[in-house]
Amino acid sequence: MTSALRQSILTGLALLLILLGAGGARFIDLATNPGGLYPDEAAEAMSARQILRDATYRPVFIAEDGGREALYAYTVAAGFAVAGDSVVTLRAVAALWGVMGVLAIWLLARRFGRGAGLAAAAWAAGSLWLIAISRDGMRNTITPFFCAIAFIALLAWVDRPSRRTAIVAGAIFALSTLYTYQALKLLPLLGIVWLLWLRRVDRTTYQRLLGGAVPFLVSFAIVAAPMIAAAFADLPAYLGRGIGVMPFNPALVPGSDPVTHVLRTLGMFAFVGDPNPRHDVNALPLLDWAVLVLALPGLVSVWRHRALPSRSLILLAIPVFLLPPLIATEGDSPHFLRALGLAAPIAVAVGVGSQAISERVAAAVSGRLRAAPVTGRMVSVALFAALFVSVGSGSVATYLGRPVQDRYAAFSYDLVALAGLAHGPRDAVIVDDFEALTIRFVGDLTRPTIVRPGPIDATAYDRVLAIRVGDLRTALGETLAATAVAVARDPAGHPTVWLVKLR
Repeated sequence: MTSALRQSILTGLALLLILLGAGGARFIDLATNPGGLYPDEAAEAMSARQILRDATYRPVFIAEDGGREALYAYTVAAGFAVAGDSVVTLRAVAALWGVMGVLAIWLLARRFGRGAGLAAAAWAAGSLWLIAISRDGMRNTITPFFCAIAFIALLAWVDRPSRRTAIVAGAIFALSTLYTYQALKLLPLLGIVWLLWLRRVDRTTYQRLLGGAVPFLVSFAIVAAPMIAAAFADLPAYLGRGIGVMPFNPALVPGSDPVTHVLRTLGMFAFVGDPNPRHDVNALPLLDWAVLVLALPGLVSVWRHRALPSRSLILLAIPVFLLPPLIATEGDSPHFLRALGLAAPIAVAVGVGSQAISERVAAAVSGRLRAAPVTGRMVSVALFAALFVSVGSGSVATYLGRPVQDRYAAFSYDLVALAGLAHGPRDAVIVDDFEALTIRFVGDLTRPTIVRPGPIDATAYDRVLAIRVGDLRTALGETLAATAVAVARDPAGHPTVWLVKLR
């Protein structure tokens, strides 16, 4: 067996173990953790269910729930077709996308070296940030995968400039930009800035790419055309979500002052985390300190070789994909979902840094032990494997060890309980339009009557359920609302679902 073949086999085995670890981190206990069903997740599930049940429903962009690209919903529909429409299937599809994201990150990072590829994938597999994102049934889980393959396609075009690679790059770039998640809409900006940089430092590569610009742009336009048509057909819906989170939106109530928002966002790499329990656990930062120590020399190495197209692409991606969490001020800060465009470039930085440090450790070990270089490499690989296993195990333990009380409100356990307690159309469930998404999906079999908060005709129903006593007062009046009893409670014992019997 040749040395090259042996290395390929070992690399394949290492990658397999990493992917198995990524799968375990994302699928273990998925039926009960995180539990509940947040309305944004239910929106994806409802769209997927309609795609399966209605042959005429084939959206490109879904206007409901703030506006959503439909690609993820189609993959959920495929999952429902195979395993049935359930919360577990919804989240299993997200988890599978998470594993595919780890694989795509390896494909991207391996061009920086065998060790860099494996280290990048190992970090992505065990990152608490990416584990948490991959276990929620929302479309942002596909971001790391599509960001990585967009980079791969672009760099393949650089490596082998031709009409074919330009067409493939244009198609993948359009797909990743327009059909995935908000953060990746900045991919064209990244591409333009990158080309301008190449024009300055590598005119030969720039000229080669410029020669393939027409097939790239034509391919991009063809793939983009359905989404562009959908956007112009309902421009307010398409732009609504983006405008809704911008600081110039007059309806936006800022969560913090701009300086605090910027400082917290920039500090997310090591000091602060996302306080939203759906995006993070215990508001922990994006990177462990041990991982940060690996990423920083990786960034230094990338900077030193910034004249190379692959290095400059990774380097420029970081400030570009920092823009979404910086300029979108709605909600908590830092906002880990809006930062997902950073996952692939950060992984590459971790991989490059790990590879550089590993080589130094190997040389130092071999020198001290006066042993063959292979001995030093084995010791170094073992140390780094232990580090990433430790980080990943800690992430899994942190995620799975979170008590239900910490997840209850964030994942709308109360709405799931409400849907389970309603017995049919003679039961009125008082929820707003957003909350109704969870009720409609979970309560598909019993199909209670869903009514918006406000006065209702009490004679039309046998029972009325709500998660707020105030909604019962508005709907039924003080006298009937006074008869409400708590029929569900959170782990701390606080009432979460109220029932009034009318018959």
